[in-house]
Amino acid sequence: MAEADGGSEEPDPGEDQRGEGDASTATEGHSGSQAAPKEAGDGAKDKPMPDAEGVRVPGEEEEDTDSMDGSGLYSLTEEGERESEGGRRERVNERDAGKWPARKRNRPSGGTAHHSSSSDEDDEEEEEDQEEEEDEQAMDAWLGAELRDLSGPSWRAVPSLKSREIGRGSHQFVRRVCGARGLVQRLELQGRLERHTGCVNTLHFNPSGTRLASGSDDLRVVVWDWARRRAELEFDSGHKSNVFQAKFLPHSGDSTMAMCARDGQIRVAELSATQRCKSTKRVAQHKGAAHKLALEPDSPCSFLSAGEDAIVFGIDLRLDRPANKLVVVKEGDKKVGLYTIFVNPVNTHHFAVGGRDQYVRIYDQRKINENENNGVLKKFCPSHLVSSESKTNITCLVYSHDGTELLTSYNDEDIYLFDSSHSDGADYRRRYKGHRNNATVKGVNFYGPSSEFVVSGSDCGHIYLWDKVSARIVQFMEGDRGGVVNCLEPHPHLPGLATSGLDHDVKLWAPTAENPTGLKGLKDVMKKNKHERDEDSVRHGDQYDTQLLWFLMRHMRNRRPQRTRREGAEGDTDESWSSPDSSDEEDGGPDHVQCMSS
Repeated sequence: MAEADGGSEEPDPGEDQRGEGDASTATEGHSGSQAAPKEAGDGAKDKPMPDAEGVRVPGEEEEDTDSMDGSGLYSLTEEGERESEGGRRERVNERDAGKWPARKRNRPSGGTAHHSSSSDEDDEEEEEDQEEEEDEQAMDAWLGAELRDLSGPSWRAVPSLKSREIGRGSHQFVRRVCGARGLVQRLELQGRLERHTGCVNTLHFNPSGTRLASGSDDLRVVVWDWARRRAELEFDSGHKSNVFQAKFLPHSGDSTMAMCARDGQIRVAELSATQRCKSTKRVAQHKGAAHKLALEPDSPCSFLSAGEDAIVFGIDLRLDRPANKLVVVKEGDKKVGLYTIFVNPVNTHHFAVGGRDQYVRIYDQRKINENENNGVLKKFCPSHLVSSESKTNITCLVYSHDGTELLTSYNDEDIYLFDSSHSDGADYRRRYKGHRNNATVKGVNFYGPSSEFVVSGSDCGHIYLWDKVSARIVQFMEGDRGGVVNCLEPHPHLPGLATSGLDHDVKLWAPTAENPTGLKGLKDVMKKNKHERDEDSVRHGDQYDTQLLWFLMRHMRNRRPQRTRREGAEGDTDESWSSPDSSDEEDGGPDHVQCMSS
């Protein structure tokens, strides 16, 4: 089942396999600007949010946009497009007969010496052009590998609206809209939520989608009425260093929130209906940073935590001592520090973890016996990373909506999709390329009610959305002026998402653009990310070097006095409900470093 250089090629039911073995398809994949619209009015332009009534350019030919899908407009070649001042697009051929445009040369005339010098310069420039062309072809081949053809649109606007009007299929309308590629290609920035004074590290919608919680390096948590763009509640988390996650517990009436942070504490906040935080309590303590919490979908009082001390705690708020050590994650006799954990939403006994090595590990809470395979039920890893000398980490993993797939983001590598039902050691099924995950502990997520898309941030400050089946990029947006997008939280019921990163605000995105994206500048950014990744892998043989540089850079840029005001909480206590295995060692202090890479 495993391949030496790629994922499993077994077809999925219902997938469009057209052109899978066609060499032209592989080279045309991500290798182009991925789409430049052919008609003047078809491309996405940098523009403010559209008015209620769009203005049509006189003379433009109207085309059928029933599907609201822009995928048919895209020809993924090396031809670029640029907009003239009048708004029309001019096609520019960047290559002529397979070569880059010739550079302008000043050729001196008169005299044999001048002629010889000019000839030498021409030869050197021709060699440079040839090297650039070979490099370009190699990059195109890499970007275009392991791609599939995009299937046709699964949702058409007009027929779907007509059906809803007569009451046919109305209960499926919202789900189909949220999973429509045409709307993903129309996502654009709607607004910003500004309250924090540090990097925003976590976002989480409540189950109904009416409230959004955000946590930050400023040690505070804000609960937003995101639709009205206002903060309903702000309180001090009780943590002593960067807040990494803050989540509403399901079926708690939005009155209980679980939090974790770089100080290793797991805390629970009790919220009142009058927009007050009654108290926060520490319920567990890791010996290192605790990056992620995993909620059980139907439980208002149980969740899991994972820390850099390699420990997974099961926490049950009904118990006098809530924290119970489930497992210490090891590879052989060596502990593996953890960055991420997620509970299977369908089989809640299963949870997956990832951290400071290349393996995704799945455990069954009912059968953890650390004397047998260190308690692991099964583990996955891309075949080319199993024996890799590079120190690859897993920064984030998530289950799909039905628990059948696992999405995993690797530090300074790509994003991989695994089938969670496959046997131990199975290779990946899909690979998603183009972004950069190096500077911070970066998140990844599914987008769509049936996990139709993959969404990730990047060190380049952009947000990427891939079609899950074809692994082609269908949306590309600038998401962070500070340069890194870390968190991506899709709305649970509506077509939109919230994102955050090094900027101190939260950004809201919705499909309101008049035209589908043209993916302008995508190819150049992808190539820049790949070049930087390759250069870093040569320059920094040890990952510690990269992280130390990032630590110092963020420390110099963001060091500021810690906020001292602690308002909005009626009570705050360090009363510990931790298990005997917990540690009271705490990390951090007044001079905490924002968004530090772990």
